[in-house]
Amino acid sequence: MGTFPHPDVQPVMIPCAVITVSDSRTPESDRSGQCIQQQLIAAGHTIAHYQILADEPELLRQHLYSLTQELEIAVIILNGGTGIAPRDSTYEVVEPMLGKILPGFGEIFRMLSYQEVGSRAIASRAVAGVLEKTLVFCLPGSTKAVELAMNKLIVPELAHLNRQLRGLS
Repeated sequence: MGTFPHPDVQPVMIPCAVITVSDSRTPESDRSGQCIQQQLIAAGHTIAHYQILADEPELLRQHLYSLTQELEIAVIILNGGTGIAPRDSTYEVVEPMLGKILPGFGEIFRMLSYQEVGSRAIASRAVAGVLEKTLVFCLPGSTKAVELAMNKLIVPELAHLNRQLRGLS
């Protein structure tokens, strides 16, 4: 399968925000939001903010802008609203806000998804990039998709990406 970069030598605790974009989820039923938080905590990071937001574009836009102004938040991970259903608007809100896009994230996520769900992976509009000085990841709302993204892409690269963004590597 090839060689992978060496693991990060010094573990770093990164303050993260988790946002579930949903018109129907509650803190009790938000399995994907819980999964993201559990994965981050297990990797030694902190949850500085968690919220469930209705799929309302202006509400999401304002909330993201507000979070980027809070210096203690280095990473925002959203789940939900990345499909093509009429109320799905996460991609339309977030993608134009990103100053830098990480195209490899969406490309590799869809490739990995294809291995699990086949051609349905084409409906995913997962995207990642930089908003102000904050890393942003937008994931589908499916818990399986969240587990895949967290295990295979986000958790393994979070410290490295954070160091790069801060000019430390």
